Amino acid sequence: MQETINKNSKSISSEFMKQACTWAQKFDTFCILNNNEIENALGLQEVEFALAVGIKDSITGVGEGDWDQLKAFIDKHSGETPVFGYLTYDLKNQLEVLQSLHTDYIDFATSFFFAPVHLILIDNQRQLMVMSDFADEIMKEIESVVIAPNIPQKLQMTAKVSRQEYINKVSQIKENIIKGDIYELNYCVEFYNENAKIDPLQTYFALQEISPTPFACFFKWENRYLISASPERFIRKSLNKLFSQPIKGTVRRSEDPIKDLELIENLRNSEKEKAENLMIVDLVRNDLAKSSINGTIAVDELYGIYSFKQVHQMISTVSSTIIDGIHPVDAIENAFPMGSMTGAPKVMAMKLIEQYEQTKRGLYSGSVGYFAPNEDFDFNVVIRSIQYNANNNYLNFEVGSAITFDSHAEQEYEECMLKAQAMLKALNASIRN
Repeated sequence: MQETINKNSKSISSEFMKQACTWAQKFDTFCILNNNEIENALGLQEVEFALAVGIKDSITGVGEGDWDQLKAFIDKHSGETPVFGYLTYDLKNQLEVLQSLHTDYIDFATSFFFAPVHLILIDNQRQLMVMSDFADEIMKEIESVVIAPNIPQKLQMTAKVSRQEYINKVSQIKENIIKGDIYELNYCVEFYNENAKIDPLQTYFALQEISPTPFACFFKWENRYLISASPERFIRKSLNKLFSQPIKGTVRRSEDPIKDLELIENLRNSEKEKAENLMIVDLVRNDLAKSSINGTIAVDELYGIYSFKQVHQMISTVSSTIIDGIHPVDAIENAFPMGSMTGAPKVMAMKLIEQYEQTKRGLYSGSVGYFAPNEDFDFNVVIRSIQYNANNNYLNFEVGSAITFDSHAEQEYEECMLKAQAMLKALNASIRN
């Protein structure tokens, strides 16, 4: 690939990024990863924005053998080019004796990864790199793109589960906790529209303005779209280190600065939220241990409080040193799916999720990310995300929370509604009564 580096950082604006993403729409497949220059416990990313466009080579999951297929694909491109893609939650069925029998109207393949034809990167110094055989022509095309105003039509979203049904399900989940089946379960509910007509990219732009987050992404695959404002990292490999940053603990923001500080302190001191967070930290430690040298698991930060535009979150950071020779895909597989979206013990929690939920999660609570040429990788948790199938006009988003013995169903439902607000606003949508 030809490389063009533009060192004039002043020209790399948010408007340029929008122009580049709009230019990419003419391709059948592209992926946007955007960290929105938001620091977390590990600081700013070296690459803050990536736009991978077009397919030079790809693999599509078929529901069996997908993990081995991904290993071979990464081996094939090791040392050559970055690889971008996604993992759906339903890949769990290839790791344990589990199933996903609910209807899926979005219909993403179980996994998809591609080596791009064109790659546009912006680093944390706002410097640009275009990797393409046609870098100069691409820059000219991007700079000529005109961004049209977005005037979304008003949408009505329907709840798959009513408030009362939700409360009843939480009571049943707590019975499982009392019986000792589980001690935490992430229970999610779907909101959907069966005849939605949206502009996916404009919706993504709107969501980024409303709720900028450090692991945001957009993925187009065969007229299926993921529009995400994820604040959570699933797993990262950097040289010989693994990192995971589970989120458990959410509270709203307030426009009143004094009240906002009170909300932070309430979250920081909540025994319930800390207990939920600690349960998942222990699960993550166990997951990373499968790929790590004995004695290297560390909790670098416990109960860290991080503030985003919509919410405050409690985030912990777990790290380890990877066993020499372990395949990078094995390190992901050993931790998949992320404990923050399942519960603990993980396998029983996933069995009960299938029992209590009514929607096939698909890409929701899966992961989007990349493998670098040196086989480092970084993957998010697909939450705070809209999914859209442009073939059948089905649109949905899911929200959830961790249910423990101390959970109050009404408060958990309100937490779900809080997490839905940015997506409803970006869609110009309301929930049908």
